[in-house]
Amino acid sequence: MKHVTETKSDRRVTIRDVAAQTGLSIATVSRVLNGRANVAAETRDRVLQAMGGLGNRAPRRRGAGVPKADSGVYVRCPYVLADYFGLIVSAVTEALDAHGMHAIVDAGESAWRRTDVLLTLTAWPQVTGAILILPPEPQEDLERLRDRGFPFVVLDPRTAPPRNIAAVSAANFAGARRLMSHLVELGHRRVGVLGGPLEWLAMGDRVAGYAAPLVAAGMYPEPDLLRTVTDPTVDAGRDLAAQLLDRPDRPTALVAFNDKMAVGALQAAVARGLRVPADLSIAGFDDIDVSRATSPMLTTVRQPLGEMGRMAVSLLSRMLAGQDLDALHIELATELVIRGSTGPAPARR
Repeated sequence: MKHVTETKSDRRVTIRDVAAQTGLSIATVSRVLNGRANVAAETRDRVLQAMGGLGNRAPRRRGAGVPKADSGVYVRCPYVLADYFGLIVSAVTEALDAHGMHAIVDAGESAWRRTDVLLTLTAWPQVTGAILILPPEPQEDLERLRDRGFPFVVLDPRTAPPRNIAAVSAANFAGARRLMSHLVELGHRRVGVLGGPLEWLAMGDRVAGYAAPLVAAGMYPEPDLLRTVTDPTVDAGRDLAAQLLDRPDRPTALVAFNDKMAVGALQAAVARGLRVPADLSIAGFDDIDVSRATSPMLTTVRQPLGEMGRMAVSLLSRMLAGQDLDALHIELATELVIRGSTGPAPARR
């Protein structure tokens, strides 16, 4: 019989190991891991720093790996639950119910104001894990929560997820590339981008995806055709589209960060007497209901919002069961949906 010898680097680090490394008592380290309030801030930071980067070898908080029947899952979505976020949260809550868990939903502006909530989760007796949707918290807060052994999954991460943190997102680069390829095939070369916040991971991936087909066609993307906002709404889309459409060398197509901004672009085009798609092609992203309520209906990139929510719950369920995850960062495929708002590029004016 072949024996496998566990090396020091393979075994899980214990609370006793952390205590010895930091010079603190086992009881103090335990209080930090379980989120107790009676710990000095510098002591807490000392323990978390010692645990940083341990990943799966870090000590688990008491009860980790054993789901509690009377506990819920904290679902944080500090945004209005309409359209995009409403679809995601609905999928998450339904999937939790199917897994025998219940959701404790924290959403809207009140959730946004609770900036320090993550570091208190380990002290909530009714919470066994969390799903964090587009979390605005800095990576340091996510890493601290990870180092405490608290199970959570980031859904639609705002920035690149840190190492050893489970995350689910859509394939934004691939979706944007396919959309721009569609426009390039229709003869478009001057394409305006109505973007969201540049610091968002999704926006960075989409800008790169939009650029690839243009470069392949021998066209360098024009920086002046990229306009961004911090809040990607219908009004923002209309304002950014107006800026580009009032240029003497206006683009022949506009691609928007989401379907709501694309609706704003349609409004700006109509206000200027432009026909869509004869004079101007417009496309969105997400494929929410509003994309099918316009005339013409929007060409867009469908994000698997429901499946993203269900995948996040599946990952969390496995974590709560004490299972190791081979793939921590999961991207789900997007799909180009071609409708009436895109057509061949108009002849040169």
